[in-house]
Amino acid sequence: MARSFLGRKGLDEARLEAELLVAHALGMDRLRLFLELDRPVSGSEIDAARDALVRRGRREPVAYITGKREFYGRDFAVRPGVLIPRPETELIVDHAREWARARPADAGAPRVLDFGTGSGCLAVTLALEIEGALVSASDVSADALHVATENAQGLGAEVTWIEGDGLGPVLERGPFDLVVSNPPYVERGEASELAPEVREYEPEGALFAPEGDPDRWARELLDAARHLLAPDGLLLVELGHRQAPRALELARSRGLIACTHPDLAGIERVLAARGETHDALEAGRIRSGKAR
Repeated sequence: MARSFLGRKGLDEARLEAELLVAHALGMDRLRLFLELDRPVSGSEIDAARDALVRRGRREPVAYITGKREFYGRDFAVRPGVLIPRPETELIVDHAREWARARPADAGAPRVLDFGTGSGCLAVTLALEIEGALVSASDVSADALHVATENAQGLGAEVTWIEGDGLGPVLERGPFDLVVSNPPYVERGEASELAPEVREYEPEGALFAPEGDPDRWARELLDAARHLLAPDGLLLVELGHRQAPRALELARSRGLIACTHPDLAGIERVLAARGETHDALEAGRIRSGKAR
């Protein structure tokens, strides 16, 4: 019945989402749901499941209903007002780990910055995936930093949180060996292309680039790269689906070596930039076939 209801609402993954929402209403995961199909269900549990399904039928994201989303194999708390972690953002973690493995053994603990951390998914994951990393993360939103702190505590990660707008508050704490960012890059004119779940529920400030300037944050990060990055430091920035050529030109015009990495859909999703050639960057350029 739950699957049929969501199917009638035009949701493509009606079965999966019905299972997730019913399991959430019953206080269990999907596996346990299948193992306990004959378990009696109380009236309050039926009401909770019905409420969750109605909310999803209105196109509210599943992550906001359940309060969590998986990222790099870990569950992260999310709430309205905080951008929901995306699978494509995991590509940044993949390349950050490659970079960390290629560092000399005597290079010391890497200093890492996540600019515009949101839920903290990148900062927390890097703190857990890169041994010894000293991770800092910034955001303009106090609400986002509250959720990010909750995630760090829940997953056992040590992160230094910085509340502030723009690069000013983090420049004075640098330089960093690795800087990552998933900044707002969607153009306002593309809003109609977004799914209702995204367009109507997720925070505009975390989605949309400043009006008329879709490259604002990529440009500011590249402008600051030589001050923000330590020697041989690396900058990884998530890009919009039409942004890569412009981002590469911005990096090249600032004297930086840069390449892009595609996601599973073939979209050039991550910009990698640095001031000097580095083995890890060169290897990434060869693998991606996108040397510039």
